[in-house]
Amino acid sequence: MPIRYSYSQIRKMSGRFQDKLGEGGYGSVFKGKLRSGRLVAIKVLGKAKSNGQDFINEVATIGRIHHVNVVSLVGFCSDRTKRALVYDFMPKGSLDKYMLSQEGHISLSWKKMYEISLGIARGIEYLHRGCDMQILHFDIKPHNILLDENFVPKLSDFGLAKLCSTDDSIVSVTAARGTIGYIAPELIYKRIGGVSYKADVYSFGMLLMEMLGKRKKLDATTDNNSSQMYFPLWVYHKMVQGKITEVEDATEEEENMIKKMIVVGLWCIQIRHCNRPSMRKAIQMLEGHAENLELPPEPTFNIEQVPAENIEETTNPTWSSLTSVEVSESIKLVIDAN
Repeated sequence: MPIRYSYSQIRKMSGRFQDKLGEGGYGSVFKGKLRSGRLVAIKVLGKAKSNGQDFINEVATIGRIHHVNVVSLVGFCSDRTKRALVYDFMPKGSLDKYMLSQEGHISLSWKKMYEISLGIARGIEYLHRGCDMQILHFDIKPHNILLDENFVPKLSDFGLAKLCSTDDSIVSVTAARGTIGYIAPELIYKRIGGVSYKADVYSFGMLLMEMLGKRKKLDATTDNNSSQMYFPLWVYHKMVQGKITEVEDATEEEENMIKKMIVVGLWCIQIRHCNRPSMRKAIQMLEGHAENLELPPEPTFNIEQVPAENIEETTNPTWSSLTSVEVSESIKLVIDAN
């Protein structure tokens, strides 16, 4: 179980919050060191939206998670209004820094990207099926995938996570959770189905799409015909034409890895959650032979084309009002039909 620290201990281990690693809507993250010399990342949370007992219960549950692809929670602080989470320090930072070659950053090989995608899938599958409680993450995206010294991916940031019984197929969610571009459509448009662990599957699929788009250095400005197209649909068309895996720097083995990532991604982002695979099935597809994989139905982004499931309609127009171009921009994907 994680250790409970006082706020003064948090201040001391962080060196009075001198080494800031990042900042987000949740608060700030600082580098710290335990008395043993172990390096940690300390997330100091902003104003709490729930009572202290709820926070401790959530920490206790997440603290029971021990998996190679989930970041380890070392401890926490709940000292009056001060709250913090102490995690293992991940020296390579987050995945988003490595998906596109930039000055000062390493561009990962196709094989390494494939291995990372498989590790992420295993981490999500563990949350869904490996614990005594089902944990729905609801915010799978590159910024929340941390990499250790060997580039082993670790799921992090459980601020939006929901804990539920493993018997629950549909869960109650009072408000949309996630990041635009990765958030599953049923979290916005309830008419197309209930919310389940398949929401994480959708986010994983969009993550695969972004990993592929960034690594291929696709460029929307080179083709007027494709610049208005929903990116996964463009990928689907290229798969049908047999052109998507024609990559200059990829070996035959890597081209098979690319194909598997694409097909799995396209299955995972099916707009109806019942058409998406479980994470266990996604792992089987990633680990299997590329030639055995079937293409899913053509991806659509048009909510109006999806039959309703007689479920209450949400009044939130966020999802339907986004254009395909805006969605592509929101997940930083770019398109090139060359």
